Formats: sequence, C-alpha cells, structure tokens
Amino acid sequence: MSPAHRHRPSEEDEEGDDGEDDIPSPARRSRGRGRSGVREWSPEASDEEDEDEGSGLRRLVHRRKEPVYFRARDSVYFEPLVALAVIVVLLVSLFAFTGNWPPMYVVESDSMQHGYVDRVGLINTGDLVLAQKTASTNIQPYVVGMQTGYTTYGEYGDVILYLPNGLTDGTPIIHRALLYLEANPNGSFNAPELSGLACGYGASADFTTSNPGGCGTQDLSGILTLHHIGWRSVNVQIDLAVVGDASGYVTMGDNNFNSTNSSWGLPDEPSLTNLVQPSWIVGVARGMIPWFGSLKLLLEGNAQMVPPQSWELMGVTVVGLVLAAMLFHFLLRAEGVEDERRKRAEAEEPDDEEDEERPDGSWFRSFGHRGSGNDEDEEDAEEAPRRSRPSRASPGSGRGRPRPIVGRRPPSRRGRPRRRAPDEDDA
Repeated sequence: MSPAHRHRPSEEDEEGDDGEDDIPSPARRSRGRGRSGVREWSPEASDEEDEDEGSGLRRLVHRRKEPVYFRARDSVYFEPLVALAVIVVLLVSLFAFTGNWPPMYVVESDSMQHGYVDRVGLINTGDLVLAQKTASTNIQPYVVGMQTGYTTYGEYGDVILYLPNGLTDGTPIIHRALLYLEANPNGSFNAPELSGLACGYGASADFTTSNPGGCGTQDLSGILTLHHIGWRSVNVQIDLAVVGDASGYVTMGDNNFNSTNSSWGLPDEPSLTNLVQPSWIVGVARGMIPWFGSLKLLLEGNAQMVPPQSWELMGVTVVGLVLAAMLFHFLLRAEGVEDERRKRAEAEEPDDEEDEERPDGSWFRSFGHRGSGNDEDEEDAEEAPRRSRPSRASPGSGRGRPRPIVGRRPPSRRGRPRRRAPDEDDA
C-alpha cells in the first residue's frame, strides 16, 4: 500500500461535514414518551407514520370540535330568568283574570276586618285584593245574599272596589255593597231587592222605613233602616235625603261601627260618598293574596293597623316559599334541561372510567366536569403537533421526508480523538 494513502470520506460524510472534524456523537434523545434513539427512515414507515399522524390530528380536531352541550341550568342567568318569567306569567295571568290594570289593590285600613286580628280567608289590612271587572247586573248586594245564601269573605253579598264620587285620581275604597236603590224623578227611591225580606218593627224584621206603615219598597223617603247586618248583627240607618239624586249602591265596611253605640253600623253614604254609581266601580273582589301588601304599607309608613299575626303568617309563608324554591332548584339540577346528544354520550361512557384518577393526582370527572378521554388519546393529542413540526429535509429524498438531525458532541480538550495518521505498515 502507498504511504500516501489517506482515508477518503464518503459522500454522506461530505454532506454531513460542515468543515469540522468528523466526530461521532450519540443520537439526540427523542421527546416522545417511551421512545429513544433514531429510527431509520423508509417510505413504508413514512406512509404509516403519516397515516398515524393524520389520524391523531383528526382525533385532536374531533375532540376540539366536540360540541358543548348547553344546559339552561348551567347558566348564571338561569335563576334570574326563571324568576322573571314567573313574575311575567303571574302578572299576565292576573290581568287576563281581572280585566283590570293594575289587577290588585292593597287594603290600607282595617275597615273590612272582623275584629282587630288577622283572620285567614277574610279581608285584612295589608292584603292584596284582586279587582275583577264585572257588569253591575252581576253584583249581588248583602240583602240579596241574605235571600240566596250567597257569601264572600265571611258575609253575605259582594265586596266592591269603587272610586268615591267617581274621582279617578282618588284611592279606591273596598267595602261591601248592602243595597241597590233606584232613584225616582221626585227624589224618592225604589228598593225592589227588599221585597223578599220581612218588614216591620219586630225582632225578626229585616228592614223598616219612615213611610206610613213602616214598610214598602217603592217611593221610599226619609230614613231606611236595615237590621241584623254584618258579623256583629248591627242596624244600619240610611238617610235617603242626603245620599244624592242618582241610582247607586249603599256600601259599608264590615268593621265600621258607631263609636258611641256599637250596635249601629256606619254606611259610607253620605259620610264618604253619595250612592255608588255603577260607573264608579273599579271591580268586584275576586280572590286575594294575603299579608304581602303589608310591605308596601311598611315602606310608606302606614303599617300601624296591620295585625301582628299578619307579619308572623307572612314570615312563615316566605320561609315556605324559599324552601319550595330550593327543592325545585335541586330537582331541576338533578334532571336538568339537557341536550339529547349529551345524554347519549354519557350513556355510552363505561362505568369503570368514572372518577378515574390521573397520574398527577387530579381527577377526570369532578363536580360535573368530564375529562377528554383516556391516557392514550391524550398522548396522541400531545404528540400530533410535535410530529407536524417542520424540520430539515434531507437532500436526495424523493418525498422530502425530514431526516433526523444527529447532534454532535462539542469538542473538548481532553480525550478528543485525533485524525487517523498514515500507518507505517501501510507504506
């Protein structure tokens, strides 16, 4: 062999040599989990890796595009919107029932109470009374109820809400209608509704008049007296000379009595108004919401006449409503307004994956949160973008397959291999 023979580098060495010594170095450690070293590239392996890479990306994109199944109960606006919807439905229903706006009024005095305590089912101070618009022909006064047995709120006849003397800017008065009087041109009145009742001065008499004989229902004038009226069975005296000259109702509060003689009742005519004409009537009391009108009176500083029992009963009712709302809330959260796709997805999940613990100590599913899947899917999701990173393409490869870049050990002063010198034996 010639002494001048030198080691000729191969084409691969020339391609990989950047002007430095050709020093072998260990392969760079792979970033993939459980993988080390460099695998030799081949077209078949490239196709398989491209296919795996594409499927991993597709799985990743599929998971990212997984629709979020919206449940109304999960929204922070769910409870306020439900409360607002309940209020709107309630107001619309009340308006449809009463035909009036506002559909209800607060009782501001104790004139309709039976005594000075709250009695459930009767009209008390602080109650909200529904005023239903009704034709005057459908109103039954007290004297008619005595004959038919018709009662409302503990007594005979209908309770009406009316504007005193028809003043639209005034506060409506809520009292019971006792009798309807028809006005005559000569100033007298007819009371046809009294025709079925007993007349006279005896203990069993229902009414008397100042007309000759003390009875009769036509051309009445002077004083008309009704007996056994109300829960205290009082007498009610009506002076027909001062009640106006138009037809209308005689009205009185159930709790309005003479302060000096409690056996006599105090009608509204003429102290509050003339005979209540049908056009003045706002509506007839048809149902009520007890106690809650007391809050309005409290804010206005007019809650002195609210019975103490009303506050107690209202407090118990509020607690009951809160408990019922909480029960409804938890029942709704148990079932939920849920998308059908989410139900199917939850049904398809295996039971053994529930509450599976991650290696790092976290949980897949907690407090209603669902994980993205198993470890294998998460590993594919993490490696997919890594595989798709751009790298140097090795020259000469037909398909442009990235060639692994082998790292070189930095040169060191100690132990640095020297270039092979020509051997004397080769000479």
